[in-house]
Amino acid sequence: MATPVESLGIKKVESVHWYVRDLERSRRFYTEQLDFAELGESSPELTQRGRQKSAVFQAGEVTLLLSQPVGEGGRAWRWLQKHPEGVGTVNFLVEDLAKTLRLLEARGGTVIDDEVQKFDDGKGGTLKFFSITTPFGNTTFRFVERNGYAPLYPGFVAHQTPKGGKNRFGFKRVDHITSNFRTLAPMVLWMKHVMGFEEFWNIAFHTEEEIEKGNQHGTGLKSTVMWDPHSGAKFANNEPSRPRFKQSQINVFVEDQRGEGIQHLALEVSGIVDAVRAMRKTNGLEFLSTPGAYYDYLPERLVKSGIKRIDEKLEELRDLQILIDGHKEHQYMLQIFMKEKSQLFHDREAGPFFYEVIERKGDKGFGGGNFKALFESIERAQAAERARGT
Repeated sequence: MATPVESLGIKKVESVHWYVRDLERSRRFYTEQLDFAELGESSPELTQRGRQKSAVFQAGEVTLLLSQPVGEGGRAWRWLQKHPEGVGTVNFLVEDLAKTLRLLEARGGTVIDDEVQKFDDGKGGTLKFFSITTPFGNTTFRFVERNGYAPLYPGFVAHQTPKGGKNRFGFKRVDHITSNFRTLAPMVLWMKHVMGFEEFWNIAFHTEEEIEKGNQHGTGLKSTVMWDPHSGAKFANNEPSRPRFKQSQINVFVEDQRGEGIQHLALEVSGIVDAVRAMRKTNGLEFLSTPGAYYDYLPERLVKSGIKRIDEKLEELRDLQILIDGHKEHQYMLQIFMKEKSQLFHDREAGPFFYEVIERKGDKGFGGGNFKALFESIERAQAAERARGT
C-alpha cells in the first residue's frame, strides 16, 4: 500500500479569479440573475497598478473575483489575448504557507513569484501568498495564509453595504471544479505527486447506442476526480475518448477555450428544486435540456441503483429537468447544468464555461448515472449553436 503524501495543509478553495471583457455584464449576471452580493472593488491605485478593474461577488462561501483589463499589459489583458473569458486563478486558503511552499518546491512545483508576497493591514493582521503554474492551461494556483487579515486582498475596497443580491437561491460552497484536457495522464500525475491529491472517483463511457443508430455524433470520455482528503477539495477532470475524439464535446471545449482549463464550477445549494424553479421563472436562467427518455427510465434506474426513497416528486424533477443519482436507500444527489456563458450572453468570447447546481443528500459521488445524459445534452447544445452559425 502506497504511503500517503504529506498534505499541503489546504483548508478550502477560498475564491476563484475570473478574467472578463465586460465587468458590467458580469456584474448584472451575478447580482441580478444569480443573486450574489457585490462586496467591493479594487481601489483606483490598485486598478492603475494592475491595469485591471476588479469586483468581488459572494454567496454563502462562494467567493468570485472578476477582473476586466484597463489598458494593456495586465494579467487580465494577457489572458484575454489568448482565451475567451475564463478562470485564471484558483485561490486556496492554507494553514502554514511556509510548509506549503517547502512541500511544493520539493515535489517539483513551479513557483511564479520571486518571493512570498507579504502584507499587513496596520491592525496586526497579516496576509501572505505565492502562486504556481499548473497543467490547467494558463490557470494558476495561489496559496494564501491569513492571520487576522480581513480584506480579500491588498487594495480591495469594501462597499459600506454589500450591493446586489441576498443569496435567495441558497448557494453554500464550491462543491467541485471540473476541467477538460486532451490528455489526462500528465494532470493526474501532477495532482498526485505535486499537489498530494488522491484519486476519488473515475468513469469511462461512450455513447455506443448512438453509434449503433447511425448517429455520427456519438462520442465518449474518460473522467478522473482528484481530491485533497485534508480539505475535501475536489477536481473532476475529463479527456475525450475515441472513436470520434475530435468531435467530443471535451475536445470542442479545448478548441473553444483555445487551451485546456476549467470547464465548470459546481455550486452546492440547500434546496435545488426551489432554487432552480426560481432561477428559471424569475431570473430567466437557461439550463441544458435533458432527454425525456431519462425521466421515462428514471423509476427503474432508481430501483436498480438502490435508492428506495427520495424527498422530491418525480414530476417536479422532470418539469425542472433536474438529474438524480445515488447508490443507497435514502442517500442521493441532485444536479443540473446551466448553458455555457457564450450561449447565455450570445457572445462566443464569453467562453465555454458554465455552472452546475448541486444538492447532496448523503451521496458524495459525481453522478455517474447522469454523466452520459449531461454529455449528450452538451453535444446537442453545441450542435444547435453550429446550426445557427454562432
